[in-house]
Amino acid sequence: MDHDGHGTGTDLPPFTFSRALEFSPDAVFLTGCLAALALYAWGVLRLRHRGDSWSPGRPVAFAAGVLSIAAVTCTGLNDYGMVLFNAHMTQHMVISMVSPILLLLGAPVTLLLRALPTAGRGRRGARELLVALLQSHVVRVVSSPLFTIPLFVASLYGLYFTPLFDFLMGSRPGHVAMMLHFLAVGLVFFWPIMGVDPGPHRAGHLMRMLELFATMPFHAFFGIALMMASEPMVDTFADPPASLGVHPVDDQSAAGGMAWAFSEIPTVIVLLALVIQWYFSEQRTARRTDRVADRTGDRDLAEYNAYLASLHSRG
Repeated sequence: MDHDGHGTGTDLPPFTFSRALEFSPDAVFLTGCLAALALYAWGVLRLRHRGDSWSPGRPVAFAAGVLSIAAVTCTGLNDYGMVLFNAHMTQHMVISMVSPILLLLGAPVTLLLRALPTAGRGRRGARELLVALLQSHVVRVVSSPLFTIPLFVASLYGLYFTPLFDFLMGSRPGHVAMMLHFLAVGLVFFWPIMGVDPGPHRAGHLMRMLELFATMPFHAFFGIALMMASEPMVDTFADPPASLGVHPVDDQSAAGGMAWAFSEIPTVIVLLALVIQWYFSEQRTARRTDRVADRTGDRDLAEYNAYLASLHSRG
């Protein structure tokens, strides 16, 4: 084992799918995944104990999101991600573009708001603190597209094409911090776009689609830049261990292809979710309009009948 707690590159056999799935837990992410599942389960059980309903699809989506994080941080993929650009990029793409979408489809903030008890008049408990946080100026700024889009783009170019990436990859804490950063950026970026949980910025469905498309050219160009480069662009992966039998440029090209592909797949998932939300939103609006029209029609009919009755009484 090396200084960062991973197996050294020289004792890693060639990268295969089966070896990538071998259980190799990271203490930080394993603990976090178990804690997230436990907290979510507590919220669902609390609602059911009160007799409140909770869509069964949401726990499934949230659990899938947690499992996707564990799949790239608590398996052999995490070990290979320290020495292979392709493996590392798989981690990055899943934890920043797949896991956040699945977690947000689980509506964890809504669940907490419904499950946490109210502190009472004049008191501030966990629920009140969460509401205050959601309404704070900091969250308004962080969830604005003027912040989320540049942050998402900077996480690609400002990290991989600067010495910061090599510095973070030099130690286990740095690698963990990088993965946590990828997850946080994905959550911050997709949170206002998904629109499942409450938040300060809730643009229309069309505007949210435009926010999603705004990052696609930058993401695609990043992947193409890696694929087309004729020499290693990142020092960390410039000299892979001989035991892996991989050429650094080929490894980098595969990583670029992974980045380019993942700019398309999550986009389709999010667009599908937005279209479904848009459809049901229009259906709810139509039902409300019909109810108002029905009430207005009933009132007009009652007034007309009263008018006829008054004429009859005068006659």
